[in-house]
Amino acid sequence: MPPQVYALSQTPVTSHAFNADRSQVCISLNSNEAQILSPKGSEWVVNETLSEHDKVITSIDWAPNSNRIVTASQDRNAYVWQETPDPETGKIIWKPTLVLLRINRAATYVRWSPKEDKFAVASGARAIAICSFDEENNWWVAKQLKKPIRSTVLSVDWHPNNVLLAAGSADLKARVFSAYIKEVDERPSPTVWGSKLPFNTICGEYSSPSGGWVHAVGFSPSGDILAFASHDSTISIVYPSGPAVYNIRLPALPLVSLTWTSENGIVAAGHDCRPFVFSGSEQGWQEAGTLDDSKSGGASGSGFGAGTPGRLKSGAFATFRDADVRGQSSIGGAGQTDTKLTTIHQNTITSVRPYEIVNGEVTKVSTSGVDGSLVLWDTNEVSAITGRLGATHLR
Repeated sequence: MPPQVYALSQTPVTSHAFNADRSQVCISLNSNEAQILSPKGSEWVVNETLSEHDKVITSIDWAPNSNRIVTASQDRNAYVWQETPDPETGKIIWKPTLVLLRINRAATYVRWSPKEDKFAVASGARAIAICSFDEENNWWVAKQLKKPIRSTVLSVDWHPNNVLLAAGSADLKARVFSAYIKEVDERPSPTVWGSKLPFNTICGEYSSPSGGWVHAVGFSPSGDILAFASHDSTISIVYPSGPAVYNIRLPALPLVSLTWTSENGIVAAGHDCRPFVFSGSEQGWQEAGTLDDSKSGGASGSGFGAGTPGRLKSGAFATFRDADVRGQSSIGGAGQTDTKLTTIHQNTITSVRPYEIVNGEVTKVSTSGVDGSLVLWDTNEVSAITGRLGATHLR
């Protein structure tokens, strides 16, 4: 099945999240507002606009069971939005609930916990706010994970047990923390990450292979494996019970978002404008191909222009020189230039999220990007690219 492409905006889509039945999607368009869209024919139209933040919304998550939306912003705030009848008109509106984050820098990323009784907000304040609801005051309050974070936290992901939290930071580390809150959580069962889990326990710490910011983190469906992607164009898969870490180096631009499709599969994307597929097991991991099978006429591993494996280095140099000087990239052969890339997404992919799950495995993923597009991909439609991208390195 070919990818379904929707041009939502002329401006970047910084984040997106679908509701439970995929009948609506909430997006942020590099502004202080979030929009809720629903399909109408072949397009998505705006139903509601969530306006409460003062600065750019950086991240959105939509809880499937409670139907609540949480937004995080550069204004150092987060809001939980819930459908509520308007007391005057009776009309159903999205009403925000206050969140006391207690951070002095931008909120960068937010995700609901599996049980939807907590959410985690990453920030530039070298801290992660773990928020739970205070019924007495009708607001969300935060406890902060701080040590040993030394820089901006860029992403988080919850373990299936609702207690452990993975985080990727600009201090070149991926970490696994305990976010256990005594008043909220039941005592968790032992896992491969540990058994004694008081709040802020460090259950694992892993370095980027070549010292890059850790842009994305994700637990496998079982929670027994961790993957993280770094700005050094690597993706790493961690087996803590091994212990073993497999680092895959890409001859492509860095990945900034990832999602597990099964215990043996990952889809990740970023600056290279196409979603890559990785597969493996405890015996080893490798790059399996890409979901973007655009007929690019021998395009190189990067979406930026043409080339063949033999002239990958010189072709890449010329392409980036042209992009830097003239904002151009080569297509269709020598002497022809244009700004159109050989990929479906025409700019950085900002977010990869599960879209459809069948029998416990993700069969479709959704991506949004700086090009303003939303794309739905069938994870079974993998185009092999080993010959074009060159050898994949396992360590």
